[in-house]
Amino acid sequence: MNTLTRSVHLLILHRLPTRLITRVHILARKMSYESSVSGLPSPLKDLVVNSQVDVGKNEADKAEVAQWIEKVAKGEVVKTAALPDLETQLAPRTYIVSNYLTAADVALYGALHPVFSQLQPAQLYSTPALTRYFDHIQTRPSVVAAARALSPAFSFVSFDLASAPPIERKADAPKKKEKAGAAAEQVEPTAAVTLKEDNVPADKPKEKKEKKKDAASADNGGKKKEKVSAPAGGKAVAEDAGDPVPSMIDMRIGHIVDVKKHPEADSLYIEQIDLGEETGPRTVVSGLVNYIPIEEMRDKYLVCICNLKPANMRGVKSFAMVLAASSKEGKDGGVELIQPPPGSKPGERVYFEGPEYENAQPLSQMNPKKKIFETIQPGFTTLDTKEAAWINPVTKSVHRIRTKHGVCVAPNFVGASLS
Repeated sequence: MNTLTRSVHLLILHRLPTRLITRVHILARKMSYESSVSGLPSPLKDLVVNSQVDVGKNEADKAEVAQWIEKVAKGEVVKTAALPDLETQLAPRTYIVSNYLTAADVALYGALHPVFSQLQPAQLYSTPALTRYFDHIQTRPSVVAAARALSPAFSFVSFDLASAPPIERKADAPKKKEKAGAAAEQVEPTAAVTLKEDNVPADKPKEKKEKKKDAASADNGGKKKEKVSAPAGGKAVAEDAGDPVPSMIDMRIGHIVDVKKHPEADSLYIEQIDLGEETGPRTVVSGLVNYIPIEEMRDKYLVCICNLKPANMRGVKSFAMVLAASSKEGKDGGVELIQPPPGSKPGERVYFEGPEYENAQPLSQMNPKKKIFETIQPGFTTLDTKEAAWINPVTKSVHRIRTKHGVCVAPNFVGASLS
């Protein structure tokens, strides 16, 4: 479009009523999307069109969806050489645009399909975020229906994720110098085991420790033996020693990317919750069926307690707990999820206000025998402002539950119990 033509178009738009201008813009965005989709090869184009998923909930998202579809149409984004870059982009995300399924995800999934159909297991495991993303998109109901209609072009790709090697999590250089117990606080319980078993040969450390113990015993009659062995177990005991405090609880922002009813329990949901982890969403089981409709659970951002010991719930292992508020009249008065502040992202830290808690590290996993959460939980409540908080039962001091973006709330409850 030359300068004169563009000026005429702008003049025409300027003279139109606001309602008509809006409709013109909507039509232009629709044409842009349709143009990008038309550039896709068949049957990929049919997959995107037949899935009938969202093309974006706002102008920025719609523009980004169109851009991704154009990238897919060019074929560069799904070449084998480009997969590491795509892996990096998807590591912190559940979807490629914003926080919900869009046509861009369907296009990307369809373009990746022939690649993933041919990759060897070792190659799949080398891109865990991309594999997790592909598997998640292919199980979305709208994608399943569209793919089934185009069978066998987009047949289901099975992954033996149970046999996948553990992901190596490298500690930062300064943290490597810390004691074993302090390093364990920085990773999940399973990750701590991975670092111990996979990255450090099991025989050699024991050999060194035994030599040190023998030397200490010979030189000082066994006195140094206690000093050498103390750091190995001393820190683990110290981290949860003393009275339970709320900062021992590991709370993070989660995003429900999938939810369904438990096939063996009418009162339970099984959720897949994105907690910003490179291993993908965690499976979480919660007893909310009788209190919160499944429609209100889908795509929900919430607060999760992440360092409870995993528990089997009617045959399904749950790896976290969602934090919900029960009315002060009891659960019959209503239950609702604790809502994070706007701008929250999966994996962000949720903490208690107060200098003694804000910078404290949570436990890698709470010991069920010590009843840490059970001791702290009675102090969880919502204030008159509906803000979530913990009230110290001894000092009566109030410590609001928050992220860096603001305070978490129960949308409708005052004086609620949180659990």
